[in-house]
Amino acid sequence: MSGDLNSSVVPLLALIVAVVALGTAIALAFRLSKLNRGYSLLTSHDDTETFVEVVARNVEAMDELRDDVGAMRSEIKRLRYELGDAVRHVSVVRYDAFNDLAGRLSFSAALLDDGANGLVMTSIHARTETRLYIKGVRAGESDNQLSPEERQAVDVAMGQGR
Repeated sequence: MSGDLNSSVVPLLALIVAVVALGTAIALAFRLSKLNRGYSLLTSHDDTETFVEVVARNVEAMDELRDDVGAMRSEIKRLRYELGDAVRHVSVVRYDAFNDLAGRLSFSAALLDDGANGLVMTSIHARTETRLYIKGVRAGESDNQLSPEERQAVDVAMGQGR
C-alpha cells in the first residue's frame, strides 16, 4: 500500500511543482515585458536621440545657463557699483518765489547720485529777470544753507520727502 501512496503522491507533487513553475514563468514574463517597455523608452530604434541622450544634452544646457547666470550676476554687481556715482535721483520742486507772480515759475531741482552727492539748481523767476543758483551737495548737505524748497528737492530726490 505504501507503494501505491508513493506512486500517487509523486505525480501530484510533480504537478504542483509544474504549476508553481508555470506561475513563476508567467510572472517573470510580465515583469520582463514591463522592463522591455521601459527600456524601449530609453533607447532609439531609428535615428532619433535616446531619452538618455536628451537628458544628457539638457543637463549640459542647464550647466551652460547656470554659468551664464553667474556671469550676469557678476556683471550686474559691477554695473551697480559703477552706477553708484551716476545721477539717478532727480526731483523738481516748483513754487511762487514772489507774491506778485503766480504760476509757480520758480523751481529748485536736485540732481544726486546714490550717496546723495550732486547739486541743487534753483531758478528764481521775477517780472523783470530770472536768476539761476547752483549749490553743491555732499551726503545730502550743502556748504551753503539750503532754502526750504531746495531742502525739499533733496529729500524728495532721495526718497525721504514729498
